[in-house]
Amino acid sequence: MQSFIEQHPIRTKINVAWGEMDALQHVNNVVYFRYFETARIDFFTQLGFLKDLQVTGVGPVISENNARYKRPVTFPDSVHVGVTISDIEKDRFMMHYTVFSESQKAVTTVGSSHVVMFNFTTGKKAELSDELLAALKAHSND
Repeated sequence: MQSFIEQHPIRTKINVAWGEMDALQHVNNVVYFRYFETARIDFFTQLGFLKDLQVTGVGPVISENNARYKRPVTFPDSVHVGVTISDIEKDRFMMHYTVFSESQKAVTTVGSSHVVMFNFTTGKKAELSDELLAALKAHSND
C-alpha cells in the first residue's frame, strides 16, 4: 500500500457495496466506471477546479473510457482509486486510474479517461485554464 500511496498523492477511498456484486459474486465491471467517476470528481474537487465550472461554464467531458480488470473484487472490501495525468494538450488530457484493494493488498484494476474541456455555454471545445494546466502538470506522470 505504501508504494501505491507514494505513486498516487491524490486518491479516493471507496467502500465496496454488497449491491455492486453481480451473479458471479464479484464487483460488476460497470461499477469500476463509477469508481473512476468518483475519483475523477474528487480529484477535481481537491484541485478546486469544480468551482471554476460554475463561474466560467467550462468543464471536463469524457470522450473515451477504458478499464483493464486484473483481479476480481468482492464484498466486503474498500478500494483506493489513485489518479495520475498524462498527455496534456491545450484542450485535453488523459486521466489514469489505479484501483487498489485493501483486503487483497493488490492492484485489481487500471483504467483511463480521455478528458476534453468543453464550454457548456457555447457548446464548443475550450482550452485548459492556466491554473488547471499547472495543477495537471503537477500530477502528470509524463
